[in-house]
This record gives sequence, structure tokens and C-alpha cells, in this order.
Amino acid sequence: MPARDIYHDSFKNSLIKDGWKITHDPYMVKWGLKDLYIDLGARQLLAAEKIEKKIAVEIKSFVSPSEVEDLKNAVGQFILYNDILARTEPDRVLYLGIREAVFVDIFEEPIGQVLLENQRVRLIVFEPEMEVIVRWIF
Repeated sequence: MPARDIYHDSFKNSLIKDGWKITHDPYMVKWGLKDLYIDLGARQLLAAEKIEKKIAVEIKSFVSPSEVEDLKNAVGQFILYNDILARTEPDRVLYLGIREAVFVDIFEEPIGQVLLENQRVRLIVFEPEMEVIVRWIF
């Protein structure tokens, strides 16, 4: 099993505060002979609509010396996990969990904007010190 991201617990607490129930920590997906581990699986009951919403989240810290390298790795992992999850559990939506500082540094810049405009990734942006979700980007 892979090591946890340094912001794992802070992100998990942010999701719980936002009304999500953690169902998997980590969320294991088997594809062929490979086991893949997505950081979290969660669900939320939307009472008014009587619908259960399910998500999986891959948390990314972006702390290496190269933000571009971190971005390439995160996007590649997101695409791989998203395509496999679409076949194994199509009603569960995958997100990247990132800090607000990462969102500002990367996704408010042209390099990140192109990914959002082309709908390459979905994001849950959180503030780790306060442990709160700041924004969802579909």
C-alpha cells in the first residue's frame, strides 16, 4: 500500500466537516492483476433528493521542487484512475484534492487553466490549517 500524502488527515477532516462520510481509506480498485489505491472514498446522502453521492479523492501535496513535474504526475494519475473507475464504479466521481495555495499557484495560471477549460481534472480545493473545503471545481 502506498504512503499517505502529508495532507491526508487534514483533507479527510475537511471532507468530514463538509458533510461527507469516509467509506474507504484508501479506496482500493483492482484492474487486471494490478491493485490501485485512491486515497479516499466517501459518500454523502442528499436528503432532499434521496440520492447518495459517491466520490473518490486522490490527494496531492505539490511539494517537490518542480510544480510542473507534480502537475504532470497528478494529471496522469487522475486520468488513469478516472478511466478505470468509470468502468468499475461509474457512479463514483473522482477528484484531485489540493491545497488552496496550489490552486492559486497552478490552476489560476495558464498552465492549470488549460486543464480546467478542457475538463481534464476535477478538483476539491481545501485549506489545510482550518481543515475546510474552499471550492469544488467540476
